[in-house]
Amino acid sequence: MSPNARLVKESFSLVEPVADRASAYFYGRLFAENPSLRALFPAAMGAPDDRVFRALMKIVRALDDPAALSPFLARLGRDHRRFGVVAEHYEAVGAALLATVRHFTAGSWTAEVEAAWTETYGMVAGVMIDAARAEARTRPPWWLAEVVGHESRGPDIAVVTLRPAQPLDFTPGQHVTVQTPRWPRVWRPFSIANAPRADGTLSLHVRAVPGGWVSSALVRHTRIGDQVMLGPPGGTMTPADTGRDMLCVAGGTGLAPIKAVIEHVIASGRRPGIHLLFGARHAGDLYDLPDLVRMAADFPRLRVLPVVSDDPGFSGMRGRLPDVMERLHSWPDHEVYVCGPDAMVDETVRRLRRSQVPPSRIHRDGAPEHPVETAGGPAS
Repeated sequence: MSPNARLVKESFSLVEPVADRASAYFYGRLFAENPSLRALFPAAMGAPDDRVFRALMKIVRALDDPAALSPFLARLGRDHRRFGVVAEHYEAVGAALLATVRHFTAGSWTAEVEAAWTETYGMVAGVMIDAARAEARTRPPWWLAEVVGHESRGPDIAVVTLRPAQPLDFTPGQHVTVQTPRWPRVWRPFSIANAPRADGTLSLHVRAVPGGWVSSALVRHTRIGDQVMLGPPGGTMTPADTGRDMLCVAGGTGLAPIKAVIEHVIASGRRPGIHLLFGARHAGDLYDLPDLVRMAADFPRLRVLPVVSDDPGFSGMRGRLPDVMERLHSWPDHEVYVCGPDAMVDETVRRLRRSQVPPSRIHRDGAPEHPVETAGGPAS
């Protein structure tokens, strides 16, 4: 570990136990010295708000692992473009950050510690700025998109189809962040539920979650003809294209990216066997089952198995997805795609690893079925 990384980690360990107070101090200092930056954040931003400190904790913990740190910083830099962050803003954020760490480390703050933080923050900001500038040469910071379809699939679920005003290139399995006119500067990620289409449209499977500003707006207050904003696509649960048979495990609206991957494989002309376990708590939550049945009729090597965990009246397969998966088959020779609630995904992956499925063949998305919706300003 470099001397700078050691000093930054040691001093930040004094700040972490009081992160809530430090976050409030940071934002107070930032906005007092740079009032114009307040416009980059949602009007309803809570106080204290810890997005910057969540990102900072990840950065500090990864200082001695450049292979993990650089991609994370580059993604942050690219993501910040949609908030209107430019290179000049990093200096103001850095000044407020160093003032905050200095305030909460008291007597432990020395000239040597300050130099370590200054150099480290300069490196962090440099990677983020360079990544943002590089992406700006090829992609806009966001896309306007018109709502061209809105289909209710239950009291809390809708399939929303969007037509971006400019071409939006993505890989099956990726997600986009969405901002609605109802909540300016609030962004929430949603997986794209289709492979690329000739008409450029994309569909989102949206469940309105309690307290979810964007998801509730999309399900309950969005109509055909409305416009939304989309951030650049991201995510790594993309098709492996190995030709191996596939196991797909989807919980709730975690079906969306998996459906996109399956569409891609079917359109590619390859004919692997595809097992799709589609799980929900109640039969009424199997919101996309008719379309999956249609896909299976057109592609006989796709087998769709609906699984319900909490509905005694359901006549089909009942149980938890990881349990059903283990009962059905052994999967060491399959490419596996898993998406849904975090607990389900973690347990499914654990059991796959236990049954000797190589980690390289297990593809999971980082976004859970019900992610916490935040007032997504910079560093979210």
